[in-house]
Amino acid sequence: MNTVAIAPIRKSILVNAAPERAFKVFTEGMTRWWNKQYSINASPISEIVVEARAEGRWFERGEDGSECQWGKVLAWEPPSRVLLAWQIETGERWRFDESLVTELEIRFIADGEGTTRVELEHRNLDRLGDQAAVARQIFDSSDGWQGLLDRFAQKVD
Repeated sequence: MNTVAIAPIRKSILVNAAPERAFKVFTEGMTRWWNKQYSINASPISEIVVEARAEGRWFERGEDGSECQWGKVLAWEPPSRVLLAWQIETGERWRFDESLVTELEIRFIADGEGTTRVELEHRNLDRLGDQAAVARQIFDSSDGWQGLLDRFAQKVD
């Protein structure tokens, strides 16, 4: 079987905060900056949780209390790095798939006094199979990871 390699998505942004604050807002404050339309739960998002440990869950909690997992924490290295497993299959209906693991790595790098460069890489997109190329276009669009980083930066500043 011949598979086409799908390039990782790489985005970065400068934020007006020390790495410790940027890491905290990214991981503990995701509810504040995530686009609530990006949900796979039937109930609207009330909270997004990244459990602060390796093997912790990454999930959304709906307004009705229901939970819908997005993935898990693969590495937890505050304040410099978090590695998340994005386990959402794409296509006509987006849903959690425990057997699927694409990786979302976020690095927080001090860049001067009180400024942090946040680097995001979403890789192993070829694991999305037939939907990999379409998913890459979605994630790489202005409404994808860059748009989410822009929203994140506004909440950190």
